Amino acid sequence: MRIRPHLKLTIALLAAALRATPQPAPDLKPILDRLDRLEAENRQLREQVRELREQIAVAPAAKLEERVEIGETRTAELAQVKVEASQRFPVRLTGMALVNTFYNSKQNGGNDNPSLASLADGGAAGGATWRQTILGLDYQGPQTLWNGKIRGSLFMDFFGGANQPLMHTLRIRTAAIGIDWKTRSLTISQDKPLISFRDPDSLAQVGISPLTGSGNLWLWVPQARFEQRLRFGDGAGLNAQIGVIQTMETSTNVAPAFASTLERYRPGLEGRFEVFRTFGADRRVEIAPGFHTSTTHVAGGSAPSRVFSLDWLVKPLPQVQLTGFFFNGENVSHFGSGGIRQGFWVVAPRDILTVHSRGGWAQLKLIATDRLSFHLLAGQQDDRDSDVRAGFSGSTGGGIGKNQSYGANFFYKLAPNVIASFETMQVRTRYLSFGNRLNNHYDLAVAYLF
Repeated sequence: MRIRPHLKLTIALLAAALRATPQPAPDLKPILDRLDRLEAENRQLREQVRELREQIAVAPAAKLEERVEIGETRTAELAQVKVEASQRFPVRLTGMALVNTFYNSKQNGGNDNPSLASLADGGAAGGATWRQTILGLDYQGPQTLWNGKIRGSLFMDFFGGANQPLMHTLRIRTAAIGIDWKTRSLTISQDKPLISFRDPDSLAQVGISPLTGSGNLWLWVPQARFEQRLRFGDGAGLNAQIGVIQTMETSTNVAPAFASTLERYRPGLEGRFEVFRTFGADRRVEIAPGFHTSTTHVAGGSAPSRVFSLDWLVKPLPQVQLTGFFFNGENVSHFGSGGIRQGFWVVAPRDILTVHSRGGWAQLKLIATDRLSFHLLAGQQDDRDSDVRAGFSGSTGGGIGKNQSYGANFFYKLAPNVIASFETMQVRTRYLSFGNRLNNHYDLAVAYLF
């Protein structure tokens, strides 16, 4: 702020007139003191204006330096996490290095983590393995047809081959190529059945889905899906999915005379319709009915597979989450139900008997702290006894009426990307001719996420 020139001139003329006019000395002193104060205030104002101009001149430069520093930091971060493909789109490496130490009781059937309790007694056994380690690639592409975004993934593990060290085989678990639009998606993938996409939490069972053979229909198979997303306000909506799936038929219960007539792969149709509602940031409810339909061809006849399903997620509190899955139908062996290969029986040429089955699983997750969570899980598959008896001769006693699993585990984060887990699980298998067989499994796991 400056004193205007005409004000200065007025003050100067007034001072000159006062000096020229003879007045007593006491009358001049107050005026001169006032002029001194005005000049001092004017100097202070000029100094403040100069400092303000310097600050304005320096601020843009400081802001520019700050932006450059932030940009360099982000570039360094991207250099650490970004892998560029040959086609110059970003690929993200993900997965986990997983080591398991385990112990099984006598009905393990020679498996590290059995999904059935074997009929015959064996020796209790334990060991350690890295074969459930997972390697994954996530990739994102540019915009494509009708402003959609390309995305995809490929996940592999070493669960193939033998369970001996140095004899593990790399295999594909799941894979996907998809296009996402604002309200719909189209995906071609190898994944779990559309009706059974949820899994319980476990680091003990990774090579196959947890609770396999006890209500979790898990087999990863080729399929194509279309999804339409509808929103009913800010916190509710419907995700409708329809898919074509390739089933993998098994000849385990087909007599050798008819084994060559079994069509190994068959198309199936599936649908899932998820209704959800959120209540704030930490509470949510999801309920999804679904269906599966396909037909097995063998011995000149057919065995229909018709399944109704229902899965859910209920999160009433941030620390509590309940998830689960239920199914009811017939001929479910092609889902890879962990050794229960009782989907159908060949009674005679063109005379095929399907086995009716129902089951499911549920899990209660309790989050104690940011590092510690507990999981209680249980499931079962119950095949209709009359169907199993009708197709099974009973001479060896191998027909299974029901298979159940129940147990608990906890996850503890030793570091943000290192998880330790302990799990105890019991499998209870009921054989129609010999009753129940039990197998206890204990597993200590450490996973390094990357």
